[in-house]
Amino acid sequence: MLVLASQSPRRKELLTQAGFKFQVIASSIDEELRAGEAPIPYVTRLAREKAEAVLALQQASASDDDPLLVLGADTTVVAPDGEILGKPVDDADAARMLRLLAGTTHQVITGVCLISATGVEIAAEVTYVTVQTLSDAEIAEYIATGQHRDKAGAYGIQGYFARWIPRLHGCYFNVVGLPLALVSSMIEGALVRARNVVSAGA
Repeated sequence: MLVLASQSPRRKELLTQAGFKFQVIASSIDEELRAGEAPIPYVTRLAREKAEAVLALQQASASDDDPLLVLGADTTVVAPDGEILGKPVDDADAARMLRLLAGTTHQVITGVCLISATGVEIAAEVTYVTVQTLSDAEIAEYIATGQHRDKAGAYGIQGYFARWIPRLHGCYFNVVGLPLALVSSMIEGALVRARNVVSAGA
């Protein structure tokens, strides 16, 4: 049984698109950035904490026939000056973030953690995203759509903002919220190992 430890509709859509059957159980953890914490350690820590929180709730439902796998993920945007951009607190904060990203190339990093009976696997994917120069009017126009809300870096690549992204280097799905190729290989590997453990114990 695969469990997605996230309430993100985008991650749910991506896993479904990739053909996985899964349950969604949102985790509630403190997502505050720790002093001096770098982007990759930050997102991988949150991904692991999300997975561990859900694992504690679901462990009793695991079986040999349907091994439990819990997937946690967290995505952040890193501005060119190194600032980690989480979700904007309000429209003014969103405008500030978009001004930082406009006319530059920034990083989008997703940390993923897969916990199963055979262990814990943690990885991170980095994608470089280039944004065109934006006027204050264009930023205001985008914020008026409301699509900046609840998104790291105050934008979603799959919406209206896509008109201002001329290129990216790396995994597109990572920018949406889940690096599908990476996650798929992790899940498939964990399932193979779990079945091998069951076979060895039979």
